[in-house]
Amino acid sequence: MSTTTGPTTSPAIVLAAGRGERMRPLTDTSPKPLLQVHGKPLMQHHLEALAAGGFASALINTAWLGEQIEAAFQSVLALQPKQNMREQLSKGEQNAASIRLHYSHEGRDFGGALETAGGIARALPQLDTVFWSMAGDVFAPDMVFTASALERFARSGMLAHLWLVPNPAHNTRGDFGLADVGADGIGRCVDPLPDSNAPRYTYSTFALFHRDLFAQPWCDIPAGNPHGIKAPLAPLLRKAMQGARVSAEIYTGRWTDVGTPERLAELNAQTP
Repeated sequence: MSTTTGPTTSPAIVLAAGRGERMRPLTDTSPKPLLQVHGKPLMQHHLEALAAGGFASALINTAWLGEQIEAAFQSVLALQPKQNMREQLSKGEQNAASIRLHYSHEGRDFGGALETAGGIARALPQLDTVFWSMAGDVFAPDMVFTASALERFARSGMLAHLWLVPNPAHNTRGDFGLADVGADGIGRCVDPLPDSNAPRYTYSTFALFHRDLFAQPWCDIPAGNPHGIKAPLAPLLRKAMQGARVSAEIYTGRWTDVGTPERLAELNAQTP
């Protein structure tokens, strides 16, 4: 599944470095991605979905209580792929029986999280030329990761492909827009002006990225982020959107930003 050679490169990064302030007091003693949803750690749902798509490795970045994440998953996580995930995969794609895990420990190396762009730039030497990215604190059990989507993106010439969702109650203004949508549901991701009436959607945190997005002229962070520069992702995406180098589509499956104890309790009260 790797698009580059080398035993240490991974086709996905799961972002798990945040403090989870709004989730306190639950996150005072546990990193948010390890909070349980339907009997398993929140981020394990992503790892299972990646494995169901045939991806055999992933990288996890950590900061707050990051040692707990590595202790929980270690270097290899054996999985029992779900039958319904198998049924969603296109013909010829197989499930991985386990997923090998690598880590980028921002807390250990720099004393704290580097934000999304800074964290990805730090982990870049361990990632493939194109790779999946997702936040470890969202719940999206219908999201499917396929080799065909990754390969389509690799051929597209884009720097990023985002999955957008209808705006939830806590983000009614949305983040980005979608233009020139084709028959396949894919269009250009745009940043409408504040006074525009164009529809805006929320960035789900699921994306495919090309490593060039984290290099000049889009990103000023040196390769591997050796100095631990903190940097958000949105400015890079907006710059790339101005160059028409970001595509997007709408994800219509179940999706929850598990940002508060109340949302976590609501999820666990629902039938899996």
